[in-house]
Amino acid sequence: MEARMNASLVWSLLCCSGATVLLLRWRRRRKVQRKVEEAKERRERALERMEKAARKFKEQNPGHKPEPILSLALPELCGKLRDGSLSPENVLCAYMDQALKVTRDVNCVTDYLEDCESQLLHVKSQGKKGLLYGVPISIKDSIDCKGHDSTLGLVKHLNLPAATDAVVIQVLKHQGAIPFVKTNVPQSLLSYDCNNLIFGQTLHPLDHSKTPGGSSGGEGALIKGGGSILGFGTDVAGSIRIPAAFCGICGFKTTGGRISKKGVIPSIRGQKSVTAGIGPMAKDVDSLALCLRALLCNEMFRLDPTVPPLPFNEQVYSSSQPLRIGYYVTDSFTMASPSMRRAVLETKQLLEKAGHTLVPFKPCRTDDFMCSVSPKGLFADGCATFLEGFKGESADPNAKELVLIAKLPNWFRSLLSCIIKPISLRMSKILTCMNERSVKELWELHTEIEGYCQEFIGEWRRLDLDVVLCPALGPAFKIGFPGRLSVGASYTVLYNYLDFPAGVVPVTSVTEEDEEELKSFRGHFNDMWDKVFAKAVQGAVGLPVAVQCVALPWQDELCLRFMKEVEKLTREKSNKN
Repeated sequence: MEARMNASLVWSLLCCSGATVLLLRWRRRRKVQRKVEEAKERRERALERMEKAARKFKEQNPGHKPEPILSLALPELCGKLRDGSLSPENVLCAYMDQALKVTRDVNCVTDYLEDCESQLLHVKSQGKKGLLYGVPISIKDSIDCKGHDSTLGLVKHLNLPAATDAVVIQVLKHQGAIPFVKTNVPQSLLSYDCNNLIFGQTLHPLDHSKTPGGSSGGEGALIKGGGSILGFGTDVAGSIRIPAAFCGICGFKTTGGRISKKGVIPSIRGQKSVTAGIGPMAKDVDSLALCLRALLCNEMFRLDPTVPPLPFNEQVYSSSQPLRIGYYVTDSFTMASPSMRRAVLETKQLLEKAGHTLVPFKPCRTDDFMCSVSPKGLFADGCATFLEGFKGESADPNAKELVLIAKLPNWFRSLLSCIIKPISLRMSKILTCMNERSVKELWELHTEIEGYCQEFIGEWRRLDLDVVLCPALGPAFKIGFPGRLSVGASYTVLYNYLDFPAGVVPVTSVTEEDEEELKSFRGHFNDMWDKVFAKAVQGAVGLPVAVQCVALPWQDELCLRFMKEVEKLTREKSNKN
């Protein structure tokens, strides 16, 4: 009888304990839901204030005409602002209004930087006009703006406003720019889609069934939609270049140390294997160059002494000397889509006709690098730092696959690697490379990366190249597919590991012939990922396709000069047609 009573008591305690756990979980979920709801309401109020500010200006200036302002390229706009033929108020109002229209359509703006109104008054009161005087600028979510959250799409970062502006924001303001909105990103940033559980999915401005790319996807969508003339993003595996390519705008990732990253929140804190870049996004290359010209100034070198004091090299950017250009149409890991391949080959022909020398170039050992070095570098701690961001968080559907794999214990990942080997050799290799490394193994990895970089530069030097032309991922993927195809970033992440400056320029759009050719696409391995890739890019007729331009480290101006040449020749061809 006593034993039965004890058993009953134990059972009651277990039930009570289980109910307590369930109650705590429910309370935690409810708390998270409340924070998300409050964040959404806060964003709506911010956009209402933005709309009110724009409406007030239009009421006070009934003759205000935004269309001529929105049609100007950045250098022209800067000229008109500096000579007084346009007022900063007119320009800010025009872009506020357009940004509101674009975000209602594609959901790209996450916050209104109300401080822009006082910043406008401040720049007008200054005697000296900076290079970006009166220019409204959009900012990626992960770049700190004083008084505003940098969420990375994670609930835990809500209600933690930055105490100060990132150095890059301070320098932009010093040059007279007016940051006015922050833009959407994928959860944790480690994705090239653009969705999170706080602000939702950002859509491609030309096709709402497609993603604008990521992680600077909000920037790509807003600029393509005309809601911003200049934006700023970050790039650890293609996060500037992929959304720029998907949306059909220009984007540039600088050499890692060229621009200050102080106040820029990374996706994985502390990892040093792969170098994050930071850079501008705009509709044309001259706008990117103007932005770099403004940033590479004494104010940046003063605020962050770790940045080498290298001002913008005008001589290199404005040079017209013929270039010796390496090119490739595949990295031998992710086979280029038909439109990606055609974009490179057509651009090669244009460059040759213009008097440049084109030389075949083959990136060395990309299969081994992508399957082994890349995942080891990002996840050397066995994914622990990446997973910290998801503690107490629900994973967005686009991040669930990676989070699930990251949570697996080392032994299970190794077992899964063996099971999946006959289906996908690439995935099998990558799974084992996500296990935790010792300090000695990490140092060996860094030595391997340094060796690979020297091997890559050695081949570059042997061919006596100035720059390289290669594919940019595209066309835009269907929503949800980037989370199933992380290896799609192979064309971009390579240049983060090498720390080479790289940018993208739109050169063509998908044709019916490209779509037809895609039906016979098998990839290099004909595995699960190759099949997913073909599905991801289907149904993209008319969407933009870009090429990627690359230079050696610290030769950012040469890379921009090459991008400018590609842009010029593409436009000349388009005008003839």
